[in-house]
Amino acid sequence: MKNKKIMIIDDEKDLVDFVKIRLEANDYQVVSACDGEEGLSASAREDPDLILLDILIPKIDGFKVCRELKRSPSTAGIPIIMLTAKDRIEDVKLAKEAGADGYIIKPFDSATLLLSIKDQLDKVKRG
Repeated sequence: MKNKKIMIIDDEKDLVDFVKIRLEANDYQVVSACDGEEGLSASAREDPDLILLDILIPKIDGFKVCRELKRSPSTAGIPIIMLTAKDRIEDVKLAKEAGADGYIIKPFDSATLLLSIKDQLDKVKRG
């Protein structure tokens, strides 16, 4: 069985590097994109098993990226976890309306992130 591929769409290089190290240590493949436009094109090209998506990213914000990914037949089934510093209830609601499957507020601990990823991938497997 191949390792699951996780895409990180975030413009904070230090955060991407931190998450990448944690995920690779847990046998995930990791690819990343630094803005919304790149994230949309890379998602179609890379065919990730799950996407970690920031809301505050350049070019196209995370809410719009999430909506586009969920509308496209080729990416609609990919679980998306919003990984963001936006902690208002309105932001969580907007993320759910855009189609997000999960929501993690920065800063976060690695255990929470890994558990959320595993839960989402298990749902896809069962679904």
